Amino acid sequence: MNFELTEEQKHIQRTVRQFVADELIPLERQLLLNEREGKEGISREQLRALQNKARDLGLWGIETPQRYGGANLGTITSAIVKMELGRTCVPFVLGGEADNILFMCNEKQMERYLYPVIAGERQSCFALTERAAGSDTSNIQMSAKRTVGGWILNGEKAFITNGNEADFAIVFAVTNPSTGKNKGITCFLVDREMGWTSEPILTMGGDKSPSLLTFDHVLVPDENVLGEVDHGLTMAMQWISRGRWVVPAIAVGASERLLQMAIDYANERVTFGETLASRQSIQWMIADSAVEVEALKWLVLHTAWRVEKQLDARHHASMSKLYGAGVANQVVDRVLQIYGGMGYSKDLPIERWYREMRVWRIYEGTDEIQRLIIARNLLKGNVKIGHWD
Repeated sequence: MNFELTEEQKHIQRTVRQFVADELIPLERQLLLNEREGKEGISREQLRALQNKARDLGLWGIETPQRYGGANLGTITSAIVKMELGRTCVPFVLGGEADNILFMCNEKQMERYLYPVIAGERQSCFALTERAAGSDTSNIQMSAKRTVGGWILNGEKAFITNGNEADFAIVFAVTNPSTGKNKGITCFLVDREMGWTSEPILTMGGDKSPSLLTFDHVLVPDENVLGEVDHGLTMAMQWISRGRWVVPAIAVGASERLLQMAIDYANERVTFGETLASRQSIQWMIADSAVEVEALKWLVLHTAWRVEKQLDARHHASMSKLYGAGVANQVVDRVLQIYGGMGYSKDLPIERWYREMRVWRIYEGTDEIQRLIIARNLLKGNVKIGHWD
């Protein structure tokens, strides 16, 4: 059992951390000011320029297979990178990546969708959720009805990340309602030019608003069916379960940055003739946060290791998601408390993280769904307590 990072991983971690410190954290003040004035936080042009800078440093396609132009460095390295990127509230992601569901495209679809996304020439969005079908995917209402040479899609998708920016959507619709629960759902690749529209859904936090996608008799040709007809939900669940470690990985980086901010402030802020660091109540908040973040880090890395080794990681991903979202919310709450009124102000990223982190307990599977998954695995004997594999 070896907990040491490889030399390559150490180099990548140092490179990303320096990139975050030099290029992203300095943009936080601009981000906060723009948002206060109702403007776009960081423009797409700025983010694209930053991706090009990162590419020059070799930070491109971390998990993408080499045959698609990626670095293929594995899930553990990807988790380390996301931890480092989580250290800023600037919404930046490295280029050269694509939703893993797009790797299920046939060759013709790859030419139109996968390769352009990896190259940064196209933007996708994953459109599964509906107003009444979040965790309960069996309640999907969007319909896709057969017509000559294709399908007619009608319905809405809600709270879709990147929906306002995307030029095509990965859409799930009911094609055979008679097959029963969680069946008869097909995945479609739907270009915006085919007729769907989007509008932002205003939320309490974050740089990019999720969106409402509307499909009104949108014609999608047969060649845009991804995978098999009536078997799209299986692919969707693979995409979701594989990606559940991403949120807690980001939570590690954000929590580490917040904790360091709290430590620095506690050491310099003087009240009643003593620093905050001398107060036992502050010490306990810092100590509890440090223990929780360290535990989260290794839970995330273990989950990433299981994914990389092609072991079943669903149970561990659910534990990471549940624990990670909770830890982040606890840490940011303590840090805001330590900063007092300054933490509550919009001059620092603390209150923004406070608002943004709240949704981490909702999307990619709510806390309640993660608890349900974990409990079922244990009660049915699918996962054994104390078992090593």
